[in-house]
Amino acid sequence: MRCRLRFTAILISALTALLLTIGLSACGGGSDDGATSATSAERVPSPTTPSGGNVDPADVQVVLAWATTLQRGDVRGAAMFFALPSAVSNGGRPIALRTRAAVQAFNRSLPCGADLIGTRAAADGFFVATFRLTDRPGGDCGTGTGNTASTALHVTDGLIDHWLRVQDLEAEPAPGTPS
Repeated sequence: MRCRLRFTAILISALTALLLTIGLSACGGGSDDGATSATSAERVPSPTTPSGGNVDPADVQVVLAWATTLQRGDVRGAAMFFALPSAVSNGGRPIALRTRAAVQAFNRSLPCGADLIGTRAAADGFFVATFRLTDRPGGDCGTGTGNTASTALHVTDGLIDHWLRVQDLEAEPAPGTPS
């Protein structure tokens, strides 16, 4: 029950933060069996607020292994790096993935592979990973190939339990800078 309450609290806080402070950009997504929309009763922390802390190298290794597995086109293997349940958002409302099939469907919906190119610490145990998008077997990255994308992640016990796409600040010019 305590874990379920923590999960609920985390979902609501992230949803609020995403809707109020983050301009999200999508790269595909959707919901399948086992995926449920987050409700207003759920709370998720703001994963992009800088924390001043360090990113746990073990958590980075989990995300690197997930990205490498997905880049090979191994959707089933990539899904094994996610906890059940886990919360994901790829440009829309966070959803809870409650079955392995739902996690596989989410990974399959990502049209690009990705090379991990950097991480930075964020609030509440999250970190933000920046990826360079690549083609991957089974995907269709198209014009996204070579662009960057950032995701706020939370890893617990060696598994990704939150995967939340965030605005890729590095890819945007500074205000007043000609593009």
